[in-house]
Amino acid sequence: MQIKSSKQLYSFYLIICICLIGLKLQAQKTVKPNVIAYYTGNNSVIDSFPIEKISHLIYSFGHLKGDSLNIRSAKDSALIARMVGLKTRNPALKVMIAMGGWSACATCSEVFSRADGRKTFAKTTKALLDYFKADGIDIDWEYPAVAGFPGHRYTADDKHNFTLLIEELRKKLGKKAEISFAAGGTKNCIDSCFEWDKVMPLVNRVNLMSYDLVSGYATQSGHHTALFSTPEQPLSTDFAIKAMVDYGVPVNKIALGAAFYARVFENTTDANQGLNQPTKFISGTSYKNFKNQFTEEKGFKYYWDDIAKAPYYYNAEAKQFVTFDDPKSITLKTKYVVDKKLNGIMFWELSDDSYSDGLVDVINKAMK
Repeated sequence: MQIKSSKQLYSFYLIICICLIGLKLQAQKTVKPNVIAYYTGNNSVIDSFPIEKISHLIYSFGHLKGDSLNIRSAKDSALIARMVGLKTRNPALKVMIAMGGWSACATCSEVFSRADGRKTFAKTTKALLDYFKADGIDIDWEYPAVAGFPGHRYTADDKHNFTLLIEELRKKLGKKAEISFAAGGTKNCIDSCFEWDKVMPLVNRVNLMSYDLVSGYATQSGHHTALFSTPEQPLSTDFAIKAMVDYGVPVNKIALGAAFYARVFENTTDANQGLNQPTKFISGTSYKNFKNQFTEEKGFKYYWDDIAKAPYYYNAEAKQFVTFDDPKSITLKTKYVVDKKLNGIMFWELSDDSYSDGLVDVINKAMK
């Protein structure tokens, strides 16, 4: 093509610019959200899951030993190595090590209150990531500055010390390593646990635990992982995300949490199909066992709350209320992630899923 004038040249460059902008916008539109799986199972079955449909696999859990990040056993070390080896099936897979867990952060408040404690933890984290050729660390301190596991220390200073910990980790691990942390979906945690404006620029994402919103200590039944709030239950996934956004957390750094398990409660009445009734927690059940455990023959009837966008079972004879995610609610959560342009969907946990035709497959299908 021959360009004969400056006007033609200008038009040519304008067309090129428009095309480039269009390509950029198209690329932005087609960025696939992350699919982030915590895993607590063993290394003999990890490769039975659809690893190709997961972006991040998080070993759960490493713990503090003194001031150091520690992997407790050779069996756990073998699992991490097996997880990293799954990159042969999924070269884009990121493998991370989570530190902590609900009952395993008794010394976090004390260790991370000290500069030498934070430095030692960051140094040993880097050594372990380098050794396993893993991609990053996930901090699951439940919780800084507010009450978590009964008897675990917490102080108001934890909030700032958490920031200092993340700063030390980023400094030691460098820019390429992934750093994430788990945040409770309750108002108390969102308001009080983190210095959002200081922490979020340093991390790749926050994994929002928008499950267990009705906890094992609850005295009234409800949806433990509802997508939307109801008049009777203000806590929900949507509530937590909006609260975080109000604190300035970028939506593209929020991973929405889904539950691959049910929580079973025993009610004291059989009113309202068991929903929002006096109750006590009984047990948890993996998604892979739902079909055998929650059957009509055993007295369980399926219900759908169209406000919360959440399913539940109720057994009127046993007065048992069951709250969970299923393919319908997981599909809606995944679409919420896509529509809101969130970082991704995170779930607890992969070993609760079926090897095939499970909830990971539901997420994958919903993203397409």
